[in-house]
Amino acid sequence: MILSGDDPVPDVAQTIAETRADVIGLTSVDYDHDLITLGALRDAVRGAGGWDYQYLAAVRPNTGLATDLDLDGDGRLGGRDDAQGFGDFAGQGGMAVLSRWPLVLRADHSQRLWRDIPDSLLIDAAEVVGEAAVGADVQRLSYVSHWEVSVHPPDRPPILLMLYHASPPVFDGPEDRNGRRNHDETMFWLHRLDGAFGPPPTGPFIIMGAANLSPDGGDGRSQAMRSLLDDPRIHDPPEFIRRPTVHWPAPGPGRLRVDYLLPSRHFTPLATMVGNLETERAEGASRHVPLWMDIAIGHTPEATATLR
Repeated sequence: MILSGDDPVPDVAQTIAETRADVIGLTSVDYDHDLITLGALRDAVRGAGGWDYQYLAAVRPNTGLATDLDLDGDGRLGGRDDAQGFGDFAGQGGMAVLSRWPLVLRADHSQRLWRDIPDSLLIDAAEVVGEAAVGADVQRLSYVSHWEVSVHPPDRPPILLMLYHASPPVFDGPEDRNGRRNHDETMFWLHRLDGAFGPPPTGPFIIMGAANLSPDGGDGRSQAMRSLLDDPRIHDPPEFIRRPTVHWPAPGPGRLRVDYLLPSRHFTPLATMVGNLETERAEGASRHVPLWMDIAIGHTPEATATLR
């Protein structure tokens, strides 16, 4: 689709080009082993007048990855809801990073089992919880992915990006399986900062991605997001607070803040911006608008980076 120049790719590429971001995190980018799709998108951005992003990063997501189990309890195998993450094919709608500076993949948490998360809310479609739930020894936490990649600006300390794309907390039954999973996907980062799954980061980091969870509305378990935003190790820029990043028209929940750029306390954001839901160029490609943040790197305000 990208190579053929079909819509909505030109709008997406133009929107990315106009951000002029040094580093960009993207969701809903199909994954392939040789990153052909991501490379084609990078070339389209360059062709639209954007930066020449020399460095790309993506890992295989859980979307569309078959489990050979009946996870949705409909009595059939091989459905889209029986995959590790909802998808028509393996790799659909993954995450990616485009960067002007070198990238190093530090950790891929996407294969961690849901049952192994501290205080896991694991449940199956029949409302069986914990270790006894169907697929407990197979079901991964990540609907798409959780991973960490470090960005290496020249002559500056590296920045750790902690990226994720969480389950929509809807499209399930009274057991609230997707809502529980979505809750635990956000709580994962607090457990990670507390030292679960390896030593916690000691340098600057940014948690970023599509949480599909609002701190004060929608169908999700909002307390998880409030806990993350209130953590003293994290800075929630005031300009982002209560700014919606998506609009789901009726009968959907409307305008909600569900996408995040959350720098650690090592940073003082110099400038932030939320895309306009009314005028966003890429509206035909995504309901979500982009977030921008300019940060100082190191000790001199003149050394800045723009992240989205």
